[in-house]
Amino acid sequence: MRIRRSGTGILAAGMALLFGVAGLAATAAPASAVTLTGGSTPSAITGMWAWGNPIDPAVDARGDGQPAFEPKALAAFASAHKLRTVYLSVPWAADQGPFSPWLRSAVKALHGAGVTTVAALGGDPAWSQQPDLAATWTTAALKAAPFDAIQFDVEPWVGATDDQLPGIVAQLATMYDTAATAAGSVPVGADLPWWLAAKPAGDDSTLFDTLLPHLRSVAIVAFSDHAAGDDGIIALARPAATAAATARVPFSIGVETDDPQVAGGPGATFGDDTAAALEAQTALVRSAFSGFAGYKGVTVEHLLSWQALIAR
Repeated sequence: MRIRRSGTGILAAGMALLFGVAGLAATAAPASAVTLTGGSTPSAITGMWAWGNPIDPAVDARGDGQPAFEPKALAAFASAHKLRTVYLSVPWAADQGPFSPWLRSAVKALHGAGVTTVAALGGDPAWSQQPDLAATWTTAALKAAPFDAIQFDVEPWVGATDDQLPGIVAQLATMYDTAATAAGSVPVGADLPWWLAAKPAGDDSTLFDTLLPHLRSVAIVAFSDHAAGDDGIIALARPAATAAATARVPFSIGVETDDPQVAGGPGATFGDDTAAALEAQTALVRSAFSGFAGYKGVTVEHLLSWQALIAR
């Protein structure tokens, strides 16, 4: 089994369930019109998803052969951007083969660069129905390297209908709990889409509320290329952020930098905008949420596409 990047499925599923992708993308304001002011202001971005690895695929079939994931390169990028959290992708059976030495070195290097939380990142939709697989992956990840946390990106709702969502969320809750038992004292967090906070679960609660007691942290995925407006990051994320703050579950706000064709359209990503637009819009997100209990900043999806955006 191989861990793959699946974060963009959150956007596609959410838009299909709530609005229809085409309708939302058509109303999105162009982020390219935004410019930065006050260049000395610290970035609002405090974390990133890092999907990939430097392992030669000729040595191990799980390898991606990406130099950006060498420990020194990871640490240099994290230090330059003053990151505090890095979700580092971890394959199945990470304690076997060449992955453990790399992961141990990467965690050590990132800690040395000022990153306080290096989380093992992984997920497969099938895990929601087979929680023991999530526990097995968790155990191997923690044997492979001294991670500070576990971060799940599991999206079984892709293609689901509204009436299927409560059952799916119940399965996820069980999966998180099963993995938490395997993780012991290491906290378990997850990526969750903003739109779960718009799905009722009864008794004035939402499906997002249902999952919070099973998590120690949450990355609220609100993929849009602008902060303001009804379809902007702030409006999308606010109900989930309010719920997390009320439940005292630390949270970050996730934004996208991948190519529009991957991300679900140009309105969903900064990938066709500029690094300046990303900084300006995430600064507005920080202004909106910095007063919320447990707010931990903005997290960028993902390392390679963010680097490409900066290089343009």
